[in-house]
Amino acid sequence: MATSYFPERSAPPVRDSSSPASPAPGAPSRSANALSARITSVLSASYADLEIRDALETLDSRQIQNTAETRRQLRLDVQKEVVECNGEIVKDFGQVAQQLRRIGSAISSLNTFCDEMRTHIAAANRDTGPVLEEATSLISQRKQIEAKQHILTAFASHFFISETDSTVLTSTAEPVNEEFFQALTRVRRIHHDCQVLLGTEDQRLGLEVLEQSSKQINAAYQKLYRWIQREFKTLDLENPQINASVRRSLRVLAERPALFQSCLDFFAEARENILSKSFYAALTGSASDTQQLNTKPIEFQAHDPLRYVGDMLAWAHSTTVSEREALEVLFISEGDEIKRSIQAGLESEPWLRGEGDEEIFDGKKALDQLVSRDLAGVARLLRQRTEQVIQSHDDATLAYKIANLVGFYKSTFVKLLGADSEILDLFTTLEGSAMRQFRANMRDHVATVQSELSVAPGDLSPPDFLEEALQMLKVLARSYDTSIAAVDNGGDSFQSVLAETLDPFLSGCENLGKGLEEPGNAIFAINCLTTVRAVLSLYSFTSDRLGDMDDTIGEHKSKLIEYQTEYLTHASGLQPLMGALSEIDESLDSIRTIPKLPPFMPESLVGISQHLDEFLPSALIDAAENLKQLRNRSMIQEITEEAAGKFCEGFEFVESKILAADDLLYNGTDADLTEEQTPTLRDLFPRTSGEIRVLLS
Repeated sequence: MATSYFPERSAPPVRDSSSPASPAPGAPSRSANALSARITSVLSASYADLEIRDALETLDSRQIQNTAETRRQLRLDVQKEVVECNGEIVKDFGQVAQQLRRIGSAISSLNTFCDEMRTHIAAANRDTGPVLEEATSLISQRKQIEAKQHILTAFASHFFISETDSTVLTSTAEPVNEEFFQALTRVRRIHHDCQVLLGTEDQRLGLEVLEQSSKQINAAYQKLYRWIQREFKTLDLENPQINASVRRSLRVLAERPALFQSCLDFFAEARENILSKSFYAALTGSASDTQQLNTKPIEFQAHDPLRYVGDMLAWAHSTTVSEREALEVLFISEGDEIKRSIQAGLESEPWLRGEGDEEIFDGKKALDQLVSRDLAGVARLLRQRTEQVIQSHDDATLAYKIANLVGFYKSTFVKLLGADSEILDLFTTLEGSAMRQFRANMRDHVATVQSELSVAPGDLSPPDFLEEALQMLKVLARSYDTSIAAVDNGGDSFQSVLAETLDPFLSGCENLGKGLEEPGNAIFAINCLTTVRAVLSLYSFTSDRLGDMDDTIGEHKSKLIEYQTEYLTHASGLQPLMGALSEIDESLDSIRTIPKLPPFMPESLVGISQHLDEFLPSALIDAAENLKQLRNRSMIQEITEEAAGKFCEGFEFVESKILAADDLLYNGTDADLTEEQTPTLRDLFPRTSGEIRVLLS
C-alpha cells in the first residue's frame, strides 16, 4: 500500500544496567511482560492472513490516513458503526417477528381448514369406496375383453381368409394369377398351422379350420388342374418363351402327384395327336385350315426310296429336338422345385409312394419320357411307311442302306433321349426288318447266281458274278463307312454283311477253281482273292477279313512257287539227277555209288549239262509264261524269283554231291584203285551254282 500503517520505530537507546534511570527489577516487570507479549503478538501475526488482508483493504477503501488523530478516532468510529448496525438489525428483526406472527395465525387457520377437509374426505371415501371397487372390476374386465378381442382378430386374420380370397382360390371364373398363388400359399400355411390347434385340449376349432382349409386347398388344386389342361390345349411350344405362369402352375401342381401325372398324360396325348397330324401333313401335304406348310410334301419331292426314308427320319429328329428344347424349360429349369413339390406331396399322401428306394423325380428322365410319348404317333406312322418301303423293293443294297440310316438315327436319338427311351424300340424294329429284308434279297440273288454257274473264264479272270458282287459290296461298304456303326463296334457288324454278300460268291469261285488244272486253279483263286482284297483294303473295318484273305493268297502263292520250282527242275533236266540223289545219304559207301547211277553216266550227264545250258538263257521268261494269266504282275515276278531260288538250292545240292563224289574217287583213298584216268563228274557237268544264280537273277 502507498501508506504504511506501521511506521518504523527508532530503536530504543541502550541503557546501561548500572544507569540510575533503569527501573527497579520488581514492580515494572509486568509492564515489560505485557509489552513483550504485545510485540510477540505483532511479530507473530502473518500479513498473508485473509482477515488481516480484508481489514487492510477496508481501511484502504475508507481513504484513512495513518495519523495519530486517525488512530485515536478509529476505534470510536468503528464502535459507533457497530452500534448503528446493531440498531438496524434489531429494527429488521422486529419486522420479521411481526411477519412471523401473521404467518402463525395463517398456519393456524390452515390447520383448522385441513381438519375440516379431512373430515369431508373421510366421509367421501366412505361413500365412494364401493363405487371405486366396482369401477376397478369393470376396468379389469374391459382389459380382458380387449385382449380376447385382439387374440380373436389375430386368429381370424391368420386362420381365415376373406371371401374375396376364397373366390379367387376356388372360382373357375377367376383367372390363375399372382393373387391365386398368394391365396393358395396362405391357405396352405393355415392348413399347416392347424397342427398347433390340434395340440390343445379342445380340438373342435382346429378340426373345423383344418376341414375348411382342406376343402379350399382341394378346390384350388382342381381349379389349377383344369386351368393347366386348358392352357395345354392352346400352348404354343414353337415359342421358346413359354408362359411363366404355366411353369409355376406345374411346380405347384406337383404337390398333388396324381393330378400332376394326369396332367402330363393329358399333355402327352394332346401333343401326340398334334405331332401325328403335323407329320402326316408333312408327308402328304394335306394340312388343316389352321396349319400352313412352308415346304413341299415329302412324298412329292422324295422320289428315291432312301431319300424318302431319310426325309421322314430327319423330320422326326428335327421335331424331337424342337419338342425337347420347348419342354426343357418346364422340367429342367424347374426340375428341383418340381422334385421338392412331389416330395412334399408324397409326404402328405404316403400311399402314393412306390415300393423301393427309387428316385422321386428326375427332371431329365421325365423330359425324355414325355418327349418319347409325344412322338408315339409319329413313330407308328414312321414305322408303317418305312416298312412299306423296305418290303416293296427287292434291292438288297437299298435295304442295307436303310438299315444303316436307321442305325445312324438310332444312335442320334440315344444321345438325345437316353438309352431307356421307348421310341428306340422303333429304330431297333426298323433296323432288324431292313436287315432281314437285306439277307432275304441277298440269298435270292445268290441262289440265282449259283444256278447260272458253269465254268471259269478262259483267261482265269474273276467271273462276272464276282465283279457284280464287288460292285454291290462297294456300295454297302461306303454306306457302312458313313454310318455310326463303323465307329461304335469297329466293323464287327460288317462281318455279317460280308458273310451274306461276299462269302457265297467266293465259295462259287472256289467251286469253279476245283475244275481247273494246275496252275490254273491257283491262278484263278489268286486273281479272285486279289480283286476282292483291292476292294476291302479301302476300308479299315475289314482288316480282320483282309488278314484271312492274305493267308489264303499265301497258300495259293506257295502252290505256284512249288509248281514253278518243279517246272524249272523238269525243264532244266535236273529232275533225273535229283531223283537219283534222293536215295544217297552222307555215308562214304553211298557217295561212291553216285558215278554208277544211270543219270550220272558220262553220256547221260553230258546230255543233261548241254540241256541245262540251252535252258538257262530263257528260263525265267519261260517260267513267267506259265503265270501270264495271273493279273498281279509283281506277284508273277516274285513267285518266279522264289522258285528260281529254290531251283538254285536244288542245283547246289546236286553240285555238292558231285563234288563229294569227285573228292572221294579222284582225290581220296580210292584214287590209287583207278587204273587209268577218266573224266570227273565236274568235268562232265561244269556249271557252278554261282553261274546259275547269276543267269537266273
